[in-house]
Amino acid sequence: MEYSGNEFDVIVVGAGIMGSSTAYQLAKRGQKTLLLEQFDFLHHRGSSHGESRTIRATYPEDYYSAMAIHSSRLWEEAQSEIGYRVYFKAEQFDLGPSDNKAILSVVSGCQKNSLPHQVLDRQQVREKFSGRINMPENWIGICSELGGVIKPTKAVSMFQTLALRYGATLRDNTEVKNVVKDEVKGGMWVLTGNGKFWCKKCVITAGAWINKIVKTVSGLHLPIQALETTICYWRIKEGHEDDFAIGGDFPTFASYGQPYIYGTPSLEFPGLIKVAVHGGYPCDPDKRPWGPGMSLGYLKEWIERTFSGLVDSCGPVATQLCMYSMTPDEDYVIDFLGGEFGKDVVVGGGFSGHGFKMAPVIGKMLADMAIFGETKEADIKNFRIQRFQDNPRGNVKDFDDQVGFCSDNN
Repeated sequence: MEYSGNEFDVIVVGAGIMGSSTAYQLAKRGQKTLLLEQFDFLHHRGSSHGESRTIRATYPEDYYSAMAIHSSRLWEEAQSEIGYRVYFKAEQFDLGPSDNKAILSVVSGCQKNSLPHQVLDRQQVREKFSGRINMPENWIGICSELGGVIKPTKAVSMFQTLALRYGATLRDNTEVKNVVKDEVKGGMWVLTGNGKFWCKKCVITAGAWINKIVKTVSGLHLPIQALETTICYWRIKEGHEDDFAIGGDFPTFASYGQPYIYGTPSLEFPGLIKVAVHGGYPCDPDKRPWGPGMSLGYLKEWIERTFSGLVDSCGPVATQLCMYSMTPDEDYVIDFLGGEFGKDVVVGGGFSGHGFKMAPVIGKMLADMAIFGETKEADIKNFRIQRFQDNPRGNVKDFDDQVGFCSDNN
C-alpha cells in the first residue's frame, strides 16, 4: 500500500535501548518505521544512558543464559555494521556462598547452555586473580568466558543511526498521549503532542513510563515499578590501576551475597572501578527525588574485604543516578497487549535492571511479533502479561538468595 507522510507500517514508542534496537530491526526488514521519543534523543532521564552496562550469560534462570549468548553475537553483528565498538569483552566472575541456590543455579545454567566455565574455591580464586579478589572461606567463584562491558549511550546512538540508514523516521520531543484504533480502515492512530500518526502495528517500549501509557491506552495495570538507583565509582589505589583495567585479566563481576553487588573493570574513568549495589528506591519517573541515594556502609566493607585493600573504600569519588522498571519477579514483560488491540500492539518493558545486555535479541523479538505475530528468537512464556493476572504477586522470586533491594545496570 502507499503511505502518506504520517502513515507507517510500525510505530515504536520510546527510543531507549529497546525501542532503538527494535526500530533498527524493523527498518532493516523493510518496514516503514517511526521511532518516537518524548524527550531529547540520548537523554539522561531514563534507563538507557550512562557509561557502562555489563554483559554476562551467567544467570540462575537458564532461559536468560541462552538469550545472552545469542545477544552477544548480535552486539558484534550490529557494531560491525556501524564500524565502531560498543561491546568490550572481558571474563565474567560470579561469587557467592557455596549453598546459595542462585549461585548453584548459575552453575547448572552454564552446564545446560554449554557455556565454558570454571568453579573455583577461595584459594583458586586468589591464585587466578593474583590476590586482587578475596572471598569468604565458604564461598565459590565461577569464571566464564562471556562477559564484558556495553557502552549504553553509544549503543543507543548506534541503533538509531542504523535505523536511519535503513530508512526509519526518528522524532524526539514527541510525547505519545494515546493509541486508538481506526475503526474505518483498520490499524491505529498514535496521538502525540505534535500531531497524530497512523500505523498498522505499534510497539511500546516506554521504559519507566510504560505502565502509565499502557494504562492510558488499554486500562490495563502492569505491576512495573520505577526505581531510582545510584551507580558508584571507586578509586583504585596508586600503582594498581592497570590491575583492574579492561583489556587485562580483571573481569566483570557479580556477588550473590546479601545484598547483590556487581561491577565492571576500569574503562570509562581511568583509575576508577565501578562497584554498585543491586538496589534502588521506588519513584514516580516524572517526579524523581534525584538522590540522595542509598547507605553505602555495607558496600564499603565489601570493597575493602574483596579487593584486598587495593581499592579505596572510604567512599565513591563519583556517582551517577539512573532509573529502571522493576517487575515483582524480575522477569521481563514481552507480550501482545491483547484486548481490543489483539496482536496489533506489542509491549516490551519491566527489564528490571538486567535487560540492557539483551537489547539486540529483544529488538528482534519485538520486531518479529509486530511483523509476524510471533517470534522464534526466544520463548516468551516467562514474559507474558497473564502471569500477573494469574498471581497478583507476580510469582515473586526468593530475594534473599538473589538481591538486596533492587537496582540497575547489572
